[in-house]
Amino acid sequence: MTAVTLVLAAALYLYFTGGPRWLRSLTARIRSRIPGSRAGASAAARAHQLRTPRVRIAEALGIRTQAGALAARSKIGAEGERRTAARLAPLALAGWRIWHDRALPYGRANVDHLAITPRGVVLVLDTKAWSARRPVSVSGGRLWHGSRDVTGRLDGLRHEASAVAQVLGVPVIPVVVMDGPDVQGEPLELDGIHIIPARAVCTRLRVLVLGRRGHVPISQLDARVDQLLPPYLNGPR
Repeated sequence: MTAVTLVLAAALYLYFTGGPRWLRSLTARIRSRIPGSRAGASAAARAHQLRTPRVRIAEALGIRTQAGALAARSKIGAEGERRTAARLAPLALAGWRIWHDRALPYGRANVDHLAITPRGVVLVLDTKAWSARRPVSVSGGRLWHGSRDVTGRLDGLRHEASAVAQVLGVPVIPVVVMDGPDVQGEPLELDGIHIIPARAVCTRLRVLVLGRRGHVPISQLDARVDQLLPPYLNGPR
């Protein structure tokens, strides 16, 4: 067998299987040590899980599957979360504490992004990587993506913010970061949830927390986050 054949065989093996478990584990450990690299990790893992060898073969043959469609949406979501992480970097340099993809202490939900300002104000951010072809707006007490009522898609963030507030013992501000669609009539707020465009996330968050101050030292909040909200890929508890 020639060297070229071996390389092609190895490439096909990695494509259809994702590689051996030890290699995936090593890659995850390396990524976990890179600041911001955890963003979108669980969504990416879900996409990989859905793209089984059978699904990969179907894709190679041009056959569409439900699992493949779900994997594609998970991949889009992961990419959106990574973009948000990159956009939040200036806040981290300004003294904000920021975590990505953290597990709640119960259930299977995860927090896309958790931010704590230097004054101890806590925010839970949920990235929505939706189509840019239709704008997002609020009308009649409902959230709309174009003509589609998507109010129900805020329920997850509402649950996550409530859980984080309970775990940390402090008020939490829930924020949707819209990655893709224009946000009409911003700043938008619906039932206490703030909806901001991803392109202006740092500016909007600074305005949102202006004049606010938490009641728990940031060092204590740091310790609580690390202890009670572990990285999601360590597994929901």
